[in-house]
Amino acid sequence: MTQRHLAGARILAQGLVELSPGATAQQVAHDFGAHQGQDVTGVVASLALRTGGDLPGVLAAFDRGEIVRGYPMRGTVFAVAADTLTWLTELCAGPAVRAAIGRRGQLDLEEQHFGRAREVLTELTAAVSQPGTGRGVLRAEVVSAWDAAGLPTDGGRAYHMLTHFLSTGLIAYGPWREGETAIVLAADWLPPGSDLEGAFNRDETAAIAELARRYFTTHGPASVRDLSWWSKLPMGRIHAALPLVAEQLESGWADRIGHLHGSEELARGGGEQLWWRPGLVEDYSAREKETMREMLLPGFDELVLGYRDRLYLMDEERHRALVPGNNGVFKRAAIRRGEVVGVWTRKGAAGKRKLDLTAVASVSAAQHTRFEKLFTRFPYTQP
Repeated sequence: MTQRHLAGARILAQGLVELSPGATAQQVAHDFGAHQGQDVTGVVASLALRTGGDLPGVLAAFDRGEIVRGYPMRGTVFAVAADTLTWLTELCAGPAVRAAIGRRGQLDLEEQHFGRAREVLTELTAAVSQPGTGRGVLRAEVVSAWDAAGLPTDGGRAYHMLTHFLSTGLIAYGPWREGETAIVLAADWLPPGSDLEGAFNRDETAAIAELARRYFTTHGPASVRDLSWWSKLPMGRIHAALPLVAEQLESGWADRIGHLHGSEELARGGGEQLWWRPGLVEDYSAREKETMREMLLPGFDELVLGYRDRLYLMDEERHRALVPGNNGVFKRAAIRRGEVVGVWTRKGAAGKRKLDLTAVASVSAAQHTRFEKLFTRFPYTQP
């Protein structure tokens, strides 16, 4: 049994039912804290779906330096507001950086390689990292420059070095260029004073509280355990920070089908305490039907990947269809009535694309037609 009402409340909180038509990509990126972003076309679509399908607006926000991609958490890529990347990376990236350093020996990389790679990368990006006008450099250009400098780049070495410089804040992925986000020098591209010192006077508890407020506002109903899994911050540190923002949130418990209650007793053993934005329960009561409509999501969307347990949206069999082999590569989800009913892609030549929907639950002809209409409006960055 899926937790349909919990899914509906999360769909509403995540902005997948239009709440404010004027929402900008920068606002959405800021409010979420971070969007899973290793699939660049997917995260652009995720942001566009939460801004009324405004794909040009999302790409323009990258170009203006309002949104960037980096490695702030979990050793993977996220899209974040530019004023968030530095402090979030300082707060959360440490464990992944240390783990990566421990693997250098397997790649025959030494400190001298990173020193020289940093020099080359800084020189290459310095002249093209002016916010709003700079166009950055492509990854292939970075690798070519490292090759020319005699640095080892084969066998995953270039990726490892690039990830290190992203995870330690030297560079970021910035403007949209040739189907990817180009690399820029973070010190020039990102807003000044957006590190932990400037944003929180180096008070990590205050920073964790702000991250919790953003996460629960946009992902809630969710638990401290969810936030800990998502950010890899220890639960104890989150519990210590939560009182700083508790008055800006509401909390309760969910029953077996996801209805929210103010007490665990009313939820009849609903498990962990959940947190969400003020007014969400009332908004969901008024807009439940809208949350139950069909929707097409890109792979790696926060509705699927933003929680420790994804089975609120699907059973184990459907999860295997969404993540074949449980290998970390997520297919695109087709959702109806708060649950995954299919996985989808597109087929055909450019200009003649058609929806290719593989149902994992019953999908009627009328429902399939509605999915096809959504497909025609889906915010693809490629023809």
